[in-house]
Amino acid sequence: MSDERSKPPMLVLLESLSFYRNVRIGAAVGALLAVLLYLVRTLELLGPVIDTREYPLFGPDVWFLLLAFVLAATSALSVAVGLTVVTAARGARGDGAERPE
Repeated sequence: MSDERSKPPMLVLLESLSFYRNVRIGAAVGALLAVLLYLVRTLELLGPVIDTREYPLFGPDVWFLLLAFVLAATSALSVAVGLTVVTAARGARGDGAERPE
């Protein structure tokens, strides 16, 4: 019995769409974007920030760190979904060549 037949159908689908590769790329892009924007904010690379707000419980740096995490997660998900849709469209047209993982 071959290895392909013993895998669940959903796993075969995810592998054929290069989903795991897309998730790794999305995570890298999301993390890079979040770190870059967090450093711009905390190191004031674009100039000083005018603090006219009060931040409950924590200071502004902690709140922006939490926002950076949310940005990283949503960016990673968006990039992974976008790449997976492109791979699915190529596979549906028959343009995509089989690429080993």
